[in-house]
Amino acid sequence: MDKEVINHYLEFGIYTNPGFYREALEALSDDIKATGNLVRSSFIHRTTLAIGNTGTNEDLRFGDMNQMPWYRQPEDDVLVTTPAMLAELYRRDSRGFIEDRAPENKLVLTCRYVAVLMASILKSKGIPTRVRAGHAPYFDMGELGKVSTDHWINQYWDSEKNHWITIDVDGSWSLNEKFNPYDIPDNAFDFAADAWIKVRSGDVDPDYFYNAKPERGTIVVLWSLFYDFHCLMNNEIPYIHIPKYGRYDTFKTLGDTEYAKIDRLAELMVKPDDNLQELKQVWEADRDFRLLTGGLL
Repeated sequence: MDKEVINHYLEFGIYTNPGFYREALEALSDDIKATGNLVRSSFIHRTTLAIGNTGTNEDLRFGDMNQMPWYRQPEDDVLVTTPAMLAELYRRDSRGFIEDRAPENKLVLTCRYVAVLMASILKSKGIPTRVRAGHAPYFDMGELGKVSTDHWINQYWDSEKNHWITIDVDGSWSLNEKFNPYDIPDNAFDFAADAWIKVRSGDVDPDYFYNAKPERGTIVVLWSLFYDFHCLMNNEIPYIHIPKYGRYDTFKTLGDTEYAKIDRLAELMVKPDDNLQELKQVWEADRDFRLLTGGLL
């Protein structure tokens, strides 16, 4: 792998920089699965909070939701950076990363946040890591095999095998298919650029792609494409922030010129390592892809 690529994914961004918690992250196990399980033990997904002790949590693998205070709500809008997540994790239980964390002391966050924290840990350990946004067809959304739902995962560089290893820490306790979530096989995950190209070429029905908003269709893939582009630039934006092309009103008016620009971005993102320099040039020059809307922006 080109040294520039390796160095790029060793860099922290505004969301993954652990700040004063770096030594604590460095001290975690070098066994990536073991550390991933500790991270997963620290979170409850908002859907698990909503369904309680049913579905994938019928066996209480994520904890007894009856122990959760009635007022707990999803915290995605609050704990957007690694230091924010860690500060609250330690506030609720000063032992930090523990296997026996009580459900009421867990963070209620979704896949983007698990991936951001995992990236911060591995980068702290000197392992090139990136967050990836796309779609996972391996979750049972009531339509297994008929829908690929929006999802965020990680890739880390294995210097011995000389390739990227794809892992899904958030989904590791609830996968439906028989594969290792700490070494996901090729083509098991729908990366955003591939999905966009398939939709644009007519090879895949846009409604195959789902977002928990809820929404389906081309705009869903566009959101994932922009999320993934920012992730590749070490800028793992929260869900509420999106370039203007992803706004409903703007999306409806996109013309051939705008689609050609987006198509070109997707083509570069299919092989992000080979095209890192060009992607950086887009990052540094294209206001339409970098500037964000949403929230107070």
